[in-house]
Amino acid sequence: MTAVIRTEKLTKSYGSHRGIVEVDLEVQKGEVFGFLGPNGAGKTTTIRILLDLIRPTSGKAFVFGIESSADPTAIHRRIGYLPGEFALYDRLTGGQTLEYFGNLRGGVDKAYQAGLIERFDLDPSRRFREYSKGNKQKVGLVAALQNRPELLLLDEPTSGLDPLVQQTFFALMRESVKDGGTVFLSSHILSEVERSCDRVAIIRDGRIVREDRVDALRDLAHHQVELRFAGDPPAAEFTSIAGVSDVQVEDHLLRLRVFGPITPVVQAAGRLGVTDFLSREPSLEETFLAQYGRETAGAPAGEAPAAEVK
Repeated sequence: MTAVIRTEKLTKSYGSHRGIVEVDLEVQKGEVFGFLGPNGAGKTTTIRILLDLIRPTSGKAFVFGIESSADPTAIHRRIGYLPGEFALYDRLTGGQTLEYFGNLRGGVDKAYQAGLIERFDLDPSRRFREYSKGNKQKVGLVAALQNRPELLLLDEPTSGLDPLVQQTFFALMRESVKDGGTVFLSSHILSEVERSCDRVAIIRDGRIVREDRVDALRDLAHHQVELRFAGDPPAAEFTSIAGVSDVQVEDHLLRLRVFGPITPVVQAAGRLGVTDFLSREPSLEETFLAQYGRETAGAPAGEAPAAEVK
């Protein structure tokens, strides 16, 4: 297989703040690659280096076999990019914005562009400043897709989109891959990556902590459960159930974490007279803390966590 993206010990330091540390990635042609991590983990920093918007402190990044800092123009003409923070000229309409990008790039099929606008249910006559967050995101997605790029670099692409529009986006992404494209998608939403990607790299505190096929990530998924009882919670009945951990009692409330099937917990709760049952899928940040602990993952001494560095 052909590597569309390859990085070698890619490192970016922001003075006293850590960006990314020795990131090694390889994305093959024709795959949807998820770049997963909590906000501030280093996802955006990595993408900006791939685009040569910033330069690495050390290490190298290659896109289509071209070193990112050697010939970024050759790379840019073959990609579609959606930044995580999408802002444009407020007085231009959505249609004028797309026309501007189309003319800048050249070779955009107007019929295909119109089809994208229709599928995203976007009103191109409204000015950019009048759009909601979701509609601004639609403009960005059409701009990234309209030239049928060989590589899509998407930074948090579903931010602000309602569920129906998200379905449209994922369908278009699959169509792009079917036509021979490759997708590099950053996200902090575990379920989003799970349903759309082939492989995934997990980044935390600037370092890759895991890389695997997406079906191997299911061991990260867990539920946080709260059970309320009329009397003292029977905590011992739940600690013996496989997959249950972090059992905590507070008055009549029992809190616990469940890795794997939740059915045994539901059955036990019904048998033991639960009066209220609440279960939720945790955020990715909570998942990371549960899986990897609260310590900074391998950050060199004296470097602060990148709370404001993406």
